[in-house]
Amino acid sequence: MTQPRSQPFCTADLYDAHPESLQVSTLQFRSFGQRPSFWGQVETLTTFEDHTPVLNAVSTPGNGRVLVVDAGGSMRVGVMGDRLAGIAADNGWFGVVINGLIRDSVGINAVDIGVKALGTTARRGWVATDGQRGTEIAFGALRIAPGDWAYCDEDAVMISRDFLDVETQSPPAPV
Repeated sequence: MTQPRSQPFCTADLYDAHPESLQVSTLQFRSFGQRPSFWGQVETLTTFEDHTPVLNAVSTPGNGRVLVVDAGGSMRVGVMGDRLAGIAADNGWFGVVINGLIRDSVGINAVDIGVKALGTTARRGWVATDGQRGTEIAFGALRIAPGDWAYCDEDAVMISRDFLDVETQSPPAPV
């Protein structure tokens, strides 16, 4: 398996080179963390208004992967803050995509990780849940399975079933 790197790349150029291979999210994500563009193999997680399953996931070795969290699109409670982002970075996660909110955005922006989320809040959850890790999830016109590849920058979150080399992306010649 190719190890992901965090060098800058452009999702628009990658899409132009591989339109048949990429799903593009219809959700408008915001970017956080020190990695505005990131990519890697996907690990999936579902939770609703609870950060505990996210903590459990990022406490394991990331090995350059991207954690994709379906938080049900909740706009009420943040499921990741600066402490969890730091744990994720320390454990080798390259990025986190959250269909939901984060909290402590200023703190997350100081961490060497890429985070995409729908927005921010001060509110956290107080009831621990189990969540579900390693299952297929769907949101924003994406169907995401563990082992897929996520490609993210300030413009888009994209998913591919197959690895796409961002270093050799070459869009088709203009018509």
